[in-house]
Amino acid sequence: MTAAPGGAPGGAPAIRLRPAQPGDLPACVGVWHAGLTEYGVRVGRPEMPPTFGPLLGLLGHLLATDPDGFWVAVADAPHPAGAMAAHDPASAEGPIVAFVSALRREHVWFLSMLFVQPAHQERGLGRRLLAQVLAGADDATHATCTDSAQPISNALYSRFGMVPRLPVLELVGRPERPVAGLPDGIRAVPFDLLRAGPTDGAGPRRLAAALDRLDRGTLGYAHPQDHAYLGAQGRLGYLYESGDGSVVGYGYASEVGRLGPIAVEDAILMGPVMGHLLGSVRPAGAFSAWIPGSASAAVATLLAAGLRLEDFPALVCWDRPFADFERYVPITLAVL
Repeated sequence: MTAAPGGAPGGAPAIRLRPAQPGDLPACVGVWHAGLTEYGVRVGRPEMPPTFGPLLGLLGHLLATDPDGFWVAVADAPHPAGAMAAHDPASAEGPIVAFVSALRREHVWFLSMLFVQPAHQERGLGRRLLAQVLAGADDATHATCTDSAQPISNALYSRFGMVPRLPVLELVGRPERPVAGLPDGIRAVPFDLLRAGPTDGAGPRRLAAALDRLDRGTLGYAHPQDHAYLGAQGRLGYLYESGDGSVVGYGYASEVGRLGPIAVEDAILMGPVMGHLLGSVRPAGAFSAWIPGSASAAVATLLAAGLRLEDFPALVCWDRPFADFERYVPITLAVL
C-alpha cells in the first residue's frame, strides 16, 4: 500500500493505493458513474442511466483475469481529535475515490479504465494510478481507448507514449433497410454447434484454435479468456467458413444488441459479416457497436441499414502498432 506523500492539499485526507478486491467493485461503479456524469454535463450529454449490472460483470472479469492491473485509491478515514489511527490499515480506510484497471494479453498491455471522483481530480491521482499499473510492463506494447472530447486524459496518456491514432465510431439503432449478407460459398457456423459436437472434443478444440489464429492475425494477440467472458454474457458467436471448410472469420451478436468482436481474414468480408450479424438476432432494443474508422466496410453497412452515428468518437491510442483495425472490430472500449 502506498500513501500520498505529505497528505493532500487543503487538509483533505491522504489518498492510499492498494490492489482491488471483489468487494470494491460496487464502489468502483460509483466512481465510474460520478466521473462520467460530471464530464457529461460539461459536454452536453444526458446523465448516465443507473444500469450497473453489465458494468459489474465487466469489472469482475477485469479483476479475475488481471488482478495485478486493478488498483483502487482510498481516502483515509477521519479520526477524532487526539485519537490514534488503527494499526490495521484497512480499518482506517475511507471511501474509494478512484480506480484503474489494465489488462495484459501476450505482448500487449491495455489500459481498460481509469476513473477519478470529480472532487479528487486535478491532484495527480490519475497519474499515480497509471504509473502503478504500468510498472513492470516496459516490454509490452501499450494501448488504450479514450474519448476524443477528453483533452486532459489524452494528454496524460500521450505523455506515457499512448498517442491517439485512430477514431472509433459508435453506431446505434435498429435496421430500417436490408443489407447484403454473406456471399455465396461462405457459411456461418454457430459456436454452440461446435461446442456441442462429438464427445471427442474436436469441435471445441477447432473453435479455440480458429479464434486464436484469427485474433493473432488481426488484433495481434490471442485472448481466449475474453471469448470465455463473451460466452458467459450470452453473446452469440459465429465462425465463418469457405466452401473448402477453411475458417475466414468470426463474429458476435447478442440479444441485448451488442455487435462485436469481429475478425476476418480479408477486409472485403467485413461488410457481409456485419450484414449477417444484423440479421442473426432481433434485439430487445437497439443494436450498438464500436467500429474503428478504418473498418470502412462495417461502417458503411451499418449506416446503409439505418443505424446512426452517436456522440463523440473514441480514439485508439498506442505507442507501437499492434492490430489491423480494418479487419477487426472490438468487444468494447475497455476490452479490445
